[in-house]
Amino acid sequence: MLEVRGLAKSFAGGTPLFDSLDLAVPRGEWAAIVGESGSGKSTLLNIVAGLDRPDRGEVMLDGHALDFGNDDALTLWRRKNVGFVFQAFHLLPYLTVEQNVALPLALLGVDGRERSARAARMLESVGLAAFASRRPGSLSGGEMQRVAIARALVHAPALVLADEPTGNLDEANAVAVLDCLRAAVKGAGAAALMVTHSQKAAAVADRVLKLSKGSLA
Repeated sequence: MLEVRGLAKSFAGGTPLFDSLDLAVPRGEWAAIVGESGSGKSTLLNIVAGLDRPDRGEVMLDGHALDFGNDDALTLWRRKNVGFVFQAFHLLPYLTVEQNVALPLALLGVDGRERSARAARMLESVGLAAFASRRPGSLSGGEMQRVAIARALVHAPALVLADEPTGNLDEANAVAVLDCLRAAVKGAGAAALMVTHSQKAAAVADRVLKLSKGSLA
């Protein structure tokens, strides 16, 4: 379970972005956060990921609090526990699709044969097994985002974070990617948190929360 307690963050000038914010997302649930630009959605996601530091408050996963004062510990925690899906696909163009998917496993020290097997299974689960040897540049936007989903889940993270995952896709591809992401997250039993401007994207989630004036409702 993801649990956020009493989280506070201010702009550089001292104006509060949010104050004493609480959030809980159990395993198996996909929660979406919507809100206007500048409301703090992406900042909240970055804090949950340990990429930004709160002014105060706690972020916990499965009862363990993030140590925001230890960059090395945060990096290792992310590698083991978090899968990211971004608006920009962030695939490495010089690697094959399979190698891109296997990258989180390489960072965790998994041996080559096991990396290849697990990446192949994930590509099959998102319907791209036949694309394993191709380069990202030869794929459509929807296909690249499905590769990114496979990469986010290949190491069986407890937490999946998605930041505008359909922002670069047309409506048809957005629907297909959201269906794929939902199936993958549910199959993995992960807790998932998505931030989006799209009401259509948010509607796919199990629960929708609005971040407005520093509060979630």
